[in-house]
Amino acid sequence: MALLTCRFFSDTLGLSTTATVLLPEPATEAGVPAAPGPPGATLPVLYLLHGLSQDDSSWTRYTALERYVAHRRLAVVMPAVHRSYYANQADGYRYRDFLVDELPRAMQAFFPLSTRREDTFIAGLSMGGYGAMKAALSYPDRYAAAASLSGGLDVTAKPNLAPEEWRRTFGSPQAAREAGEDVVALARASSPAAVPRLWAWCGTEDFLLEESRTFARACDEAGLGLEYSESPGAHDWPAWDEQIPRVLDWLDPLLAT
Repeated sequence: MALLTCRFFSDTLGLSTTATVLLPEPATEAGVPAAPGPPGATLPVLYLLHGLSQDDSSWTRYTALERYVAHRRLAVVMPAVHRSYYANQADGYRYRDFLVDELPRAMQAFFPLSTRREDTFIAGLSMGGYGAMKAALSYPDRYAAAASLSGGLDVTAKPNLAPEEWRRTFGSPQAAREAGEDVVALARASSPAAVPRLWAWCGTEDFLLEESRTFARACDEAGLGLEYSESPGAHDWPAWDEQIPRVLDWLDPLLAT
């Protein structure tokens, strides 16, 4: 894989930002099979989101992600969004607009990425799991599949958790729901025929386990067909390093279409 750090200016945020990008290489490195495709063909893309207090480099620093995707014909884009909750913040920046609108346009301008919904996927851990599900349920016409690892999937129900940061991000519980920031409410209001494929996992020792269960119940009640599982694991990188290959395996049939 080619590993790139992309520094670019965001009109949406009004500042320079970064994204870490993995791209398949045509050459074969010793012990690493190449993932060649037809000449000139565009690449399917996974937007892979980091968690709170992390950045765009975290997935490649703390997991073997590069090795896991090396044999796949798949680009991986990992943007930096700080502690934004991938939200159009009540008192801050328009990170949701950046994620779903500007980032794909910028990456497609820089790299040979597909613009088709069928080739576009989104996933993340913790805060990134929340961001991935929020994007997929808010813009189901843009993503073929979305996955959450240890997602903070009911964060808008907890205004007393870091209350000043929560207020700056979401404003109030009512404002959060009205702005489409409540993913549990989004799941309950979604049409099964419209939503992308959904997958979620959480560890049984994870402090966010109940948030994943709340989201899973909402999806079940709405008939969304979420593929949900739990297994031993905490809210840490060993768990996410173990689970991200499962996400990639789950996406493999879609990469073949």
